[in-house]
Amino acid sequence: MTIEYRQAVLEDAELLVNIYNASFYDDYMRYGSCPGYGKTKEMMEESISKYIKYIILCDNESVGCVSCIKLENGTYEISCLCVIPEYQGKGIGTQAIQFVKTSYEDWKMLTLVTPISKKQNVKFYTEKCGFHIESTERDGNVELARLVLER
Repeated sequence: MTIEYRQAVLEDAELLVNIYNASFYDDYMRYGSCPGYGKTKEMMEESISKYIKYIILCDNESVGCVSCIKLENGTYEISCLCVIPEYQGKGIGTQAIQFVKTSYEDWKMLTLVTPISKKQNVKFYTEKCGFHIESTERDGNVELARLVLER
């Protein structure tokens, strides 16, 4: 299994919409809303224009996305890490976190949010990637865990 990353361009908007929808469908069904689900092609084009997104390729097939936003000096938020369901549990997300850590060499702190009730996400980030829960916050009816990894 060969994992590679390539920076998304505007022409990837429809591909990314499909990846996000496949990856976040269960969250949408579970919570009734999900910021990663149901984006239009135009919304994704705008997001690609504002934020660097990397398409995750597994054996040359597009299977996920990872993107970061620089918040302040040395602090980055992983705004999206998603892998389509049929490729989850194969180490792709773990490798994507490693990719972020090597791509943003000045990082001192990585942060992200995930629904606290998604125990497999919390377990993945805390046990496999070394994050810890710093706090909780709400987004509508969803309680989120704010996870932090410090260098």
